Amino acid sequence: MRPALLDPLFAPLTSLAGIGPKMMKPFGRLLGREAPRVIDLLFHMPSGLVDRRARPTIAEAAPDTDVTIEVRVDGHQAPPPGRRAPHRTYVSDASGDLQVVHFNIERARIERLLPEGETRWLCGRITLYDGMRQMTHPDRILDAAGLAKLSPVETVYPLVEGLAAGHVRRAMEAALARVPEMPEEIPPDLLGAGDWPSFRDALIRVHQPQTPADAQPTGRAWTRLAFDELYAHQVTLALVRARQVKAGGRATRSPGDLAQKIRAALPFQLTGAQETALAAIRGDMEADTRMLRLLQGDVGSGKTVVALLAAAGAIEAGRQAALMAPTEILARQHLETIAPLAAAAGIEVALLTGREKGRTRAAILDGLQEGRIGLVVGTHALIQDDVVFADLAFAVVDEQHRFGVEQRLTFSRKGQAVDMLLMTATPIPRTLVLTLFGDMDSSELREKPPGRLPVDTRSVSLERLGEVVAAVGRALAQGAQCYWICPLVEETDTSDLAAATERADDLRAYFGDAVELVHGRLTGAEKDAAMARFASGQARILVATTVVEVGVNVPNATIMVIEHAERFGLAQLHQLRGRVGRGDKPSTCLLLFRTPLSEIAKSRLAILRETEDGFRIAEEDLRLRGEGDVLGTRQSGFPGFKIARMDVHGELVPQARDAAAATIAADPELAGETTKGLRLHMYLHERDAAMRLLSAG
Repeated sequence: MRPALLDPLFAPLTSLAGIGPKMMKPFGRLLGREAPRVIDLLFHMPSGLVDRRARPTIAEAAPDTDVTIEVRVDGHQAPPPGRRAPHRTYVSDASGDLQVVHFNIERARIERLLPEGETRWLCGRITLYDGMRQMTHPDRILDAAGLAKLSPVETVYPLVEGLAAGHVRRAMEAALARVPEMPEEIPPDLLGAGDWPSFRDALIRVHQPQTPADAQPTGRAWTRLAFDELYAHQVTLALVRARQVKAGGRATRSPGDLAQKIRAALPFQLTGAQETALAAIRGDMEADTRMLRLLQGDVGSGKTVVALLAAAGAIEAGRQAALMAPTEILARQHLETIAPLAAAAGIEVALLTGREKGRTRAAILDGLQEGRIGLVVGTHALIQDDVVFADLAFAVVDEQHRFGVEQRLTFSRKGQAVDMLLMTATPIPRTLVLTLFGDMDSSELREKPPGRLPVDTRSVSLERLGEVVAAVGRALAQGAQCYWICPLVEETDTSDLAAATERADDLRAYFGDAVELVHGRLTGAEKDAAMARFASGQARILVATTVVEVGVNVPNATIMVIEHAERFGLAQLHQLRGRVGRGDKPSTCLLLFRTPLSEIAKSRLAILRETEDGFRIAEEDLRLRGEGDVLGTRQSGFPGFKIARMDVHGELVPQARDAAAATIAADPELAGETTKGLRLHMYLHERDAAMRLLSAG
């Protein structure tokens, strides 16, 4: 049960004055939650700030910078009736004149805000228009009383349609008034060393700063809040790990005959890295403690085969294995790889996704409960209540960063002392491995299977689109196939990004029925039909959104075109490029970009041209991911820390991990007086899974 002290923070946003049901929609979009709560707003951090302490004269004000100026109102010029011209207000000070411009506003309202002959203070940006200084729609128009209340430094937040800065500011003020004084959670030595304010004071300083440093991610207030979040996460990991050790494991041993049959059916030898990872996994499974291992492998490094060989050991020992993937496309792709190899070893494999219904689903559930099905591949459908295993020994979570801790725990509870392997095709920098998983055992597949050719990666301006289409046409004439990736599904009025549906129509004008389209809005059956046409070679070009980022394997596809590559993150671009270069023919990846490119986008495209090493790319992604960069460089799918930013707060991770380990060692149940504050903060950061572990013992 969540402590009552936190109830005001978990109340709906509509409990704040001035936010009715109508405002919930835009706030929901802003905060990424259909029914946002007060805590969601409090953890919505500023994206910038305006220093209102700058008080120049009109003549001193630098164009296009935020200023607060004192002016005398000289007169008004309203537009003639029926004209769309702006309302102009003429103001001045001893140094010069300024026009204040408003569009679509009532004359009476402007004259009330800026009464002729009076002194007012304007907050906004001065620009030059036809040689005249003007300020269009000032942020604030204040009298002396208003100026006295003006914050010296004002935070800026990302906005969505239907929300103005004032709405967020007023809601934040009301939300901050709800924050109670809470017992301290951070160990006293760390609190003192960081010279950090209390939790409540830190929130107030970040959202209502007195100096620019207060609202910076590097400032003491934000750093304290980031540590809170990282500490709560590390305590969760430490609790889960402690429970797994306490629960003990079951040794799973087998002679290895089934694995040998699978090896004999492989068209290649395992790489050294695969053999090393497999030996480590087998060692974990044969121990009497539970396995929790992360298997990182770059695109095409052969993680699925390693998982299958490990699963064969569990099946040969008379138990069962399961592989859970985040999407149906990926689950079916795994099945295609696994099914022929499993058949060679006589292992019965089933697929269970949301699409298996009626008798088909019932037959699979019976096969799992009776133990006939040795290996099941599926999606979230595997963790539904009615899925019961005879004896699940080995659970694999693929693209694990798309699943929460709770889903992984639910999966592991489908058997007794289940060994768990988490896989990712997005190599993760060491800092992030420690951040996300604590000191989990980790194996890396850094070698590609023999015969894989490097992918020739080039960046090309979108102005040369016609040349690219012609080059693709020449390649298709020689039997090649091509992926064409777009960032949106449909063209919108507000965006000029290439849309998949529009691009598919354009390409059909050149290539006719050879073009197929896949995106996230299609049903599972529609996606499968389109993918099947492409995999069979019937379709030569697959236009798609990032739905093909992982798990699509068409060796004959040798061309990858990514439109608006500057809009994608490094890791995502690397994943997409990994869809080609899977056969024995040379492959090409064309990164189409629109000029002008930001410095970060230039660096990103340069790194992709230089290297195919996903581990180096992951490190560069972390280094490049600037907080002001809105181009989507966040590594796709990593757990959403709302406050902590890895490029700024990564160095806090070891401290948070050490503090969590010491806390759990001293008080494994978090039952003492000294951990009272920590329990509250665990709920605050929604680490409810950890709190349920405690209550369940």
